[in-house]
Amino acid sequence: MGTKLVSISIAVTLAVFAVSWLGDQTGSSLYGLPLMAAMALGVFIVQWIGLIHARLFETEHYFDLVGSLTYITVTILAIQQAADLGLRQQLIASAVIVWAARLGPFLFMRIQKAGEDRRFRKIKLSTPRFLLTWTLQGTWVFITAGAALAAIMTPNANALGNVFFVGAAMWVIGMAIEVIADNEKSAFKADPANEGKFINTGIWARSQHPNYFGEILLWAGVAVMALPSLSGSAYIFLISPFFVALLLTKISGVPLLRKSGDERWGDDPEYRAYRKNTPTLIPRLF
Repeated sequence: MGTKLVSISIAVTLAVFAVSWLGDQTGSSLYGLPLMAAMALGVFIVQWIGLIHARLFETEHYFDLVGSLTYITVTILAIQQAADLGLRQQLIASAVIVWAARLGPFLFMRIQKAGEDRRFRKIKLSTPRFLLTWTLQGTWVFITAGAALAAIMTPNANALGNVFFVGAAMWVIGMAIEVIADNEKSAFKADPANEGKFINTGIWARSQHPNYFGEILLWAGVAVMALPSLSGSAYIFLISPFFVALLLTKISGVPLLRKSGDERWGDDPEYRAYRKNTPTLIPRLF
């Protein structure tokens, strides 16, 4: 089993490296590699350094924080490598950095208060599982940010057009939804009267996972903002929002929370009604 997980980690790393190499349109290199490929490699190296610390101390406390700091670091590196840093590139970079600077500390503090991330109870006891988890985080960082990084490093002196503004609006709305959802859930959990209960108030009355919807929407917005700057093989980086949606709805987000929720409240008629009548992702308006 361990050998299989290590093999999967290697295969995932090579796949991301291939995407970064194929999509590179910068014409620049770093340490002898195409710029995007060098960034992808750097992203994984940071995760594996985080893995060493996490495995030695059998802790997951810094997992999300390292991921967010990697987003910020690789975006700053893209800014430094950009041949022409115009308003378009600055706004795209700001969108990534603002999102990461908010989410990382928020998730870190949430784990500190809870004492653990229950997802890691078994994972952190196995080096191959931990390796795969940290490698998947590197995949998440690079594939998600890929369109933004490519756009930041691609000169585009054209005026900001309607496509860019549509993307910016999507980012603002998605970011607002994610922040509101996170804050409402934090306040709900902080109230002793809600001990052992599930949240079904505020924006959570309109969607079972509004924070995930917000995140998918904001990354779709980043991809739309980046679109006018991409060309040729760089269009491959537009997989970003689709990857985020796949990750959150089919792999690590909704399925895990649904399983946990069913185990805790599956016999509660109110919970079953909430699951049945509330949209899984896209918030209802009325």
